[in-house]
Amino acid sequence: MDNRIAVYGAYGHTGKFIVSELYRQGYKNLILSGRDYKKLADLGRLYPDLELKTADIHNATSLDNAFTDVEIIINCAGPYLDTAAPIIKSALQSESHYIDLTAEQKSVLDIFEEFSEQASKKGILVIPAAAFYGGLADLLATALTSDWEHTDEISVYIGLDSWHPTKGTRLTGERNHYKRLIFKDNKLQEMEETSSKVWDFKNLVGVQEVISLPLSEIITISSHLNVNTVNTYLSRNALEELRDTKTPEPEPIDEKNRSSQQFSMEVVSRNGNKTRKIAANGQDIYAVTAPLVAQVVNGIVFGKAKEKGVVTLGQAFEADDFLKSLKEDDIKITSIEESDDE
Repeated sequence: MDNRIAVYGAYGHTGKFIVSELYRQGYKNLILSGRDYKKLADLGRLYPDLELKTADIHNATSLDNAFTDVEIIINCAGPYLDTAAPIIKSALQSESHYIDLTAEQKSVLDIFEEFSEQASKKGILVIPAAAFYGGLADLLATALTSDWEHTDEISVYIGLDSWHPTKGTRLTGERNHYKRLIFKDNKLQEMEETSSKVWDFKNLVGVQEVISLPLSEIITISSHLNVNTVNTYLSRNALEELRDTKTPEPEPIDEKNRSSQQFSMEVVSRNGNKTRKIAANGQDIYAVTAPLVAQVVNGIVFGKAKEKGVVTLGQAFEADDFLKSLKEDDIKITSIEESDDE
């Protein structure tokens, strides 16, 4: 495929997965970009037919040069509180679509506030949080509630059997010092205290204590679904490993360079006395972002996007079709279960 697609932060942990997946799917006109030429050159040895372009978020000209005649820009370089705005400004200049992977709530909010009008006028897509955090839960929640005019409550349960965070994850955590936001009573508000419960993720992750931890899915889901309350929970064991500075980075164990980490994301929606549940299960939360992003790229290239401007994955695409397009080896999506509460 001849579509010119730039991957910024291509040599990062998740960036490498995305480059590999796009290249495997036939996108051979990729531009590998980032600020460190040595790291770009090292990655370029694996893809000698691809173009390398250095660019720095502090140098607008370098970004504009890197993204000239590019159809889609994929930003894999966090912290997105720092990288999103300058790259989106360059995307507006080149009229390129923009995708990022942020889990940072404030980054998503800032993007909606600052760039919605400009992106709509330019006729481009700006999709923040098109990743495991933010995007996957938004797709699941959208598919779950597509025929409901209103939803009382959506709860996202994320279970990991382990979490070996990357250097980028740790840098983002250090940078993101803003108060976490919850969505309750139909409005965003600061989280005052954490809560916990026990949740059974079944086979992959089992029974876990989960802790309230609002991430970017609070923003993505509440931005377009008519819902009163959105909750997000993460398994305590994963949070403890994330907070432990001695936890090592992920190690590849298979031909896709995935780690051994297993995940289960369950989304439960409640409307009156009706409850629905859907789940996504798989291996390696960093690696699984690659097929999600690749499907976004396919959707843009083949004209499946429903809207322009700043939108979430659930807004931009038909959520049910998007989820069905994912291969089970990457993400296994369960059927929707519905029950009536007694």
